Amino acid sequence: MISQKMIETIRADFALAWHGIHGFLHWQCVYNNGLRLAERTGAKVAVVELFAFLHDSKRVSNSRDPEHGARAAAFARSLRGTLITLDAADFELLAYACAYHTAGLTEADVTVQTCWDADRLDLGRCDIIPQPDRLCTGAAKDPAMIQWAVQQSMATPYVHEDR
Repeated sequence: MISQKMIETIRADFALAWHGIHGFLHWQCVYNNGLRLAERTGAKVAVVELFAFLHDSKRVSNSRDPEHGARAAAFARSLRGTLITLDAADFELLAYACAYHTAGLTEADVTVQTCWDADRLDLGRCDIIPQPDRLCTGAAKDPAMIQWAVQQSMATPYVHEDR
């Protein structure tokens, strides 16, 4: 479960629009996608939940920002032992998922794959339909899951900004 303190900590230093395409509303969609996927993939829910709210938390641009995943992983490391209490193995899954979520990879531990799919399934916010060949898990590739996620994305009132 993501605590209010975690949300406040993330928000305190978030550089973009809170309700923008890489902000809180996106994280909520990724969270919803991740929980739905984890039911079918067996992913570690605590890792998926944390990924949802951390993976884009250190973006400084809505366009090209190739280091934001690495910054998110470093931010997660700074919270370890206080707001993040995962064991070492699960923490490494979280850090890896954050660091490489935009690298286009599809092979990894099922928990990492579930994190990446949860994010990729929210591309509807950018008017992009997720392509099954860019998803990792069978659960995410299911046409019904893609349709559900796209509907969720398109119904979310994102603030579009230029930063």
